[in-house]
Amino acid sequence: MKRSRKVLKFTKSPSVKKRLIYLIKKLELNWIVPSRIFVYSSVGSKTRAYARIWGLSKLWQNTLNVKPSYIVEVISQHYDKLSDHEKDRVLMHELTHIPKNFSGALVPHTHRRKGSFRDILRKLYASYNSSRR
Repeated sequence: MKRSRKVLKFTKSPSVKKRLIYLIKKLELNWIVPSRIFVYSSVGSKTRAYARIWGLSKLWQNTLNVKPSYIVEVISQHYDKLSDHEKDRVLMHELTHIPKNFSGALVPHTHRRKGSFRDILRKLYASYNSSRR
């Protein structure tokens, strides 16, 4: 019996990129270079995540002779069902993975320097919520 294989498809997502740029400016995340953030929506992923962020490592940057970059992938089957407020929270979470030196590396959830990942994310959410009033 042959199993049908689900194909993972990616499409650029200008509407999510526009929202990311809005959040970057509103929350004054000045170390993030919006032109070096690329946003895609995926269909067919088996992950339970709502979104993921991908960094371009120093080795790839040197090999391809490109500047540090990030890809934010929203998982369509999960992300699209969220309210606008929850979508913003998901995007803020992904932005929190970008280090202040914008190097192409990613800040892990277990980050301990200058406050934990959760503390940083909590402050970001608080700033976002206070600006919504």
